[in-house]
Amino acid sequence: MRSFIFPVAAILFIGVQSAVAQPVGVYDVSGVNPGDGSTYKGAVAIKTNGATYSVLWRIDGEEFEGTAIGAANVNGSIIFGEAAQNDTALAVSYGAGDNFGLALFVQQENGQWTGIWTYGGSDTIGSETWTPQ
Repeated sequence: MRSFIFPVAAILFIGVQSAVAQPVGVYDVSGVNPGDGSTYKGAVAIKTNGATYSVLWRIDGEEFEGTAIGAANVNGSIIFGEAAQNDTALAVSYGAGDNFGLALFVQQENGQWTGIWTYGGSDTIGSETWTPQ
């Protein structure tokens, strides 16, 4: 995977009420790059950092850091705010070299997080799935 097309510059996770809870943990990552459709695998670790989350990916020997804002599905409405136990959604920003990106993710009932992403200047999207280790 080329670093400028790494999956997550601003990740928005739209949550599921019955989902497992807060995204803190370590996950196996599998994804598809935008444009060429090539695949990649790696890992991502998420931890709380005050009111936000720190996100660290390791993909093909490269590390990418991001910061996330949490969101939760509360009575059918998506509420963004400080990191909380009921977060089932995230908005993550990251930088990769001279570029940035955007991604949307949803926590699934089975504990996986799935989503789509793009990077600055792209007109295509990729996809990514996080599976708890």
